[in-house]
Amino acid sequence: MRKKLGLLLTGVGLLTLAAPLFAHHSFEAEYDFNKQMKVSGTVTKVEWMNPHAHFYVDVKDDRGKVTNWNFELGALPVLLKQGWKKTSLKIGDQVTVEGFLAKDGTKAMANARRVILPDGRRVFGGSSADAGNQ
Repeated sequence: MRKKLGLLLTGVGLLTLAAPLFAHHSFEAEYDFNKQMKVSGTVTKVEWMNPHAHFYVDVKDDRGKVTNWNFELGALPVLLKQGWKKTSLKIGDQVTVEGFLAKDGTKAMANARRVILPDGRRVFGGSSADAGNQ
């Protein structure tokens, strides 16, 4: 009986640990290499969490209309290896973002390939799209 209970608990534990992997997606599943973009604006929100960090930027067009863009970054361990910190982006920062638009045509959603921070530093977004291309 104890052996069966131990096996059951081990199995449940392994499934629990593997669950986040099922939620992960590849770059190609959501973004298009052929739809490059570049915008500048003001950071409005930063979400530093797994499986990918996100940040939001208010971008003003030529007519003065403001659109809030949702940018996805890479996985947190990759960002940390590239020199990112939780404090790298702050609400109110003026940034320029280069990246790739959503494959499904979702407006104002992109994968951030490169971010130019307020101090002028260029940091990579940690995307799988950049593997070997930095």
